[in-house]
Amino acid sequence: MNDTPATEAALPVQVLPAAPTAVNGSDERRDYRPGYEIVAERILEYIAEERLVAGDRLPTEIDLAETLNTSRAVVREAVKILSALGRVRAHKGRGLFVADDEGMLITSRWGGFFRPVDLDHVLMLFEFRRVQEMAASSLAATRATPSELRTIELAMQQCRHGFVHGQVDVFNQADDDFHAAVTAASHNTFLASAVRDARRLQRQSSAIGIHDTFSEHTGAAVEEHEAIYRAIRDGHAEEAAQATAVHLDRTLEDYRREIQRRLFG
Repeated sequence: MNDTPATEAALPVQVLPAAPTAVNGSDERRDYRPGYEIVAERILEYIAEERLVAGDRLPTEIDLAETLNTSRAVVREAVKILSALGRVRAHKGRGLFVADDEGMLITSRWGGFFRPVDLDHVLMLFEFRRVQEMAASSLAATRATPSELRTIELAMQQCRHGFVHGQVDVFNQADDDFHAAVTAASHNTFLASAVRDARRLQRQSSAIGIHDTFSEHTGAAVEEHEAIYRAIRDGHAEEAAQATAVHLDRTLEDYRREIQRRLFG
């Protein structure tokens, strides 16, 4: 553990980019990114670059605000996001620390390097998910019990319900439930654990760099879920694996496009 006082911990001096100016007198800003998203990303970069581990102290909110040339209010919002993700913890009267809960332990297990809006990192994560979930779907097609099939079906139907009724939170929860149910039906604890951890890392990309909204391809995701379910239900292992590959490849493209749009316009 690093017991260095918070006032001595320092980030490399970085200046936040100026907010895009209005175009043609319009209040609309192209590819606007809230300051707290940028600050959250930079705090994660600092944790990775400094190889901080659970329990290490971070600079105070005041120090972060001064170093990043932003307000303490923006830093506070960034810290809230990172706290919700399980990456940092704010202890009243003591300061900010790298979290020691499950969220940080997961990232440490994968090398402690994951950056939620780094395209290379997102690509590697999806490559990992692709291998694991194709195997899980294939095994589920030969091992799923009637009860497990029903759980997968219900999650699939709930995804459709959330999409049809414009309920993003409902869809997201059902999406998690669907993938968890498929991996559970593989009856392989190691696969289930790997998929669960990878999806938790993916949610960090959603929470920091990608807003919780439906994309133009969410409808396709609903149909892809059904294709996976039907292949598992019918006992077609190869079809289940290929349907999962199609689903994850398309989802990766959605992430790639959104991150590129947010970062580069």
